[in-house]
Amino acid sequence: MRYLTLLASISLAFSAQIALASDGSASKQNQVRYQDNFYQAANADWLANTKIPEDKSYAFGSDLPVITNQRIRTIVDELVKKQASGVKLNATQTKVTRYFQSYMDVSQIEKKGIAPIQAILKKIDDLQDMAAIARFQGELQGRIETPIFVPFVMPGFQDPGTNLAILSQGGLGLPDRDFYITNNAKNAAILRGYRDYLLKLASLAGESHPAKLADAALSIETHIAQAQWEPARSHDPALVASMSVSQLEKDAPDFDWQAFFQGAQLVNQDMFTNAQPGAVAAIAKLYGSVPLADWKAYFKLKSLHEATPVLPKAFRDASFAFFGQTLNGTPKEAARDKKAISVLNTAFGEALGRLYVERYFPEEQKKRMQTMVSHLLAAYRDSIQELSWMSDPTKKEALDKISKYGSKIGYPDVWRDYSTLDIVVGDALENRHRAVKFNWLQNAAKAGKKADRRDWDMLPQTVNAQYNPLRNDIEFPAAHLQEPYFSMRADDATNYGAIGATIGHEISHGFDNMGSQFDGDGRLRNWWTDSDRETFNKMAQKLVAQYNAYELFPGQHVDGELTLSENMADLSGLQIAFKAYKKSLHGKPSPVVNGLTGEQRFFLSYAQSRRSKTRPEVATQELRTSRHAPDVFRINGSLINVDGFHQAFGSKEGDAMYKPESQRVRIW
Repeated sequence: MRYLTLLASISLAFSAQIALASDGSASKQNQVRYQDNFYQAANADWLANTKIPEDKSYAFGSDLPVITNQRIRTIVDELVKKQASGVKLNATQTKVTRYFQSYMDVSQIEKKGIAPIQAILKKIDDLQDMAAIARFQGELQGRIETPIFVPFVMPGFQDPGTNLAILSQGGLGLPDRDFYITNNAKNAAILRGYRDYLLKLASLAGESHPAKLADAALSIETHIAQAQWEPARSHDPALVASMSVSQLEKDAPDFDWQAFFQGAQLVNQDMFTNAQPGAVAAIAKLYGSVPLADWKAYFKLKSLHEATPVLPKAFRDASFAFFGQTLNGTPKEAARDKKAISVLNTAFGEALGRLYVERYFPEEQKKRMQTMVSHLLAAYRDSIQELSWMSDPTKKEALDKISKYGSKIGYPDVWRDYSTLDIVVGDALENRHRAVKFNWLQNAAKAGKKADRRDWDMLPQTVNAQYNPLRNDIEFPAAHLQEPYFSMRADDATNYGAIGATIGHEISHGFDNMGSQFDGDGRLRNWWTDSDRETFNKMAQKLVAQYNAYELFPGQHVDGELTLSENMADLSGLQIAFKAYKKSLHGKPSPVVNGLTGEQRFFLSYAQSRRSKTRPEVATQELRTSRHAPDVFRINGSLINVDGFHQAFGSKEGDAMYKPESQRVRIW
């Protein structure tokens, strides 16, 4: 399920050790000067020698996700062995082993054939009217991204002290609305392949008119795509609305909202956060014009696609042939035991996370991280106080916001209880659906209740970090805080350049073009003077213009508006981390290691913390949909605006990375 990035600005970053020759200089393979293309120069050896694994769409500069998954697999294997040897596991551990073994038992899945999914298909056949369709759509929440769906329950935009369910546009099978509405040869080929995939699913399921089902479902998705907002607009908090059920019914009377909320078990909530009000209303109106039979076809194919991982091999092969090979250019499917870890994390994420931190996240790492966070927050406070472009009234509000930042390091204070989740040996599909329903109902139960600031949005074993504007806090799971990205043995230059810049990045999301619309209590409120906001917006537009000029492939440019919040967080986070590093020196010169000053090692560590390779098919999609610019532009685009970088590497006029001091963008 796609995450609503307007609600929680997430920065995904991986790292590796600085690649230097034995004499401390840049590698001999490095034919690019730091002053001309820092990303290329800092990562030359890695870029030259790294291949994207055949079963993946990406290659990252660190094996952190692979290492973390291997650790989870080790934990699971040990549980399975203990159980087999007669060691008594606790109830949750027993459920984990049953779930894993049922997923891995492909012979049993093959033997059952399509029987497990037939009950769902029959239920769809038996839906008699649009109210039943709406109720069924509500029941699918958490399992399938329906045309109107509820991705999660979180604090409200106007009242962050109370949890509200969030309504969002959804329902597409392809990753971007552009595939449906932009007519060109490439999109046409993808649509043909997708239609063939839908046809294959319907045929394998034994539907009597598979082509009719495929055409009906594709037609509905095309109408949904036409109704959806474009990505940049979808991420604007200013357009989010709090709406009552009566207002929803008034705006889109063709959709049975009451039945939908009954199915989703959200009947006790009258107010909802509507992430894309116009789009949600336009999609809801489709229920008054699209025939019931077409909706049945659509939900049948959605249900079949969702179940493919635990259906016979013919279904799985069809899914990989289109989504893996045709859409993403991945030549080889990942081994099933690798996929099993992702599946387990979805079903039993906190149970596994608890075992993970007990073994792999010592308390001293958490304390070291907390210290760094406090240093970065202090540097940010200092920077706000020193701003020359911001007036005192706005500055007072900004300082109030930074004083209220929360930080979550490693893992949650309270662990989830899985006692009510039933897992049955050999029942892979129903196990999958029971786990999804269990997680959804725990989420839905929060709606309308007091928000708990202790809630986490990620698992301890997630390699990621985030800022949540509604809670005004930053979140760093345990798996993100390990070597080589964060090392207890590394010096400050390396740690501040890698994890320090990431901390600064997440803090900065509270002050980017989106996060700056929320106050210190997480409320969507304008706390700016008009003149300060105007100045801020002018600086932001300079970044938009800078990134609009970056071209990844011929004729394919970065979208400066779509990526603005991440570009602002990259730049401000880097500047703040560098200030914090300089402050840590207490006025002394930085130590020179292998011929490199601390300042140089800081920027090298930063550049290598986001190196990656991406298949062209995926990179092209991400130019249209991702709020992150490609890594080469994230690094170089930030560095050219930082005075400390130009001083550390002596850039000058004529160098490709040089930007005159008067033209450098400085915001926070």
